[in-house]
Amino acid sequence: MGLVRPLRGFMPEIGEGCFLAETSVVLGDVVMGKDCSVWYNAVLRGDVNSIRIGDRVNIQDGSVLHTLYQKSTIEIGNDVSIGHNVVIHGAKIHDYALIGMGAIVMDDAEVGEGALVAAGSVVLSRTKIGAHELWAGTPAKFVKMVEPEKAKEMNVKIAKNYLMYSKWYYEPNGGIKE
Repeated sequence: MGLVRPLRGFMPEIGEGCFLAETSVVLGDVVMGKDCSVWYNAVLRGDVNSIRIGDRVNIQDGSVLHTLYQKSTIEIGNDVSIGHNVVIHGAKIHDYALIGMGAIVMDDAEVGEGALVAAGSVVLSRTKIGAHELWAGTPAKFVKMVEPEKAKEMNVKIAKNYLMYSKWYYEPNGGIKE
């Protein structure tokens, strides 16, 4: 289990069935739903404002979630995948969205249901990405619409895969057969 600690009178609330890798950090005003995973070196820093995370969200290795003091918060829906080394700073991410590896999503940005942010993209503050849109680039721009059912299917599959991966870490001896 990662480092989970209270700060400023807030104790993180971790939902049932969540996996926190040993080097992950969750502190302060963070509320996480069930069956989430927070992977190695990911940091959820609820020190200056709130972070709210739905069910079956995977926050992959090296990602950082933070906010602006008394200004922005983070809200993440259900079945969301946050790729490796992503920075989310005070943004809202709706259900079934995917934030690609190394992307940055800035304060007061909003990523719609089933939307995809391509790897390495920078979503500027106050940008509104609609449902089922693919955005890419620096700064991120609209690329195309994504078929809603395909986006949902892909993101639910990724969320379920990460839930499966997290269960491997509970196997005795790392799953090595004696």
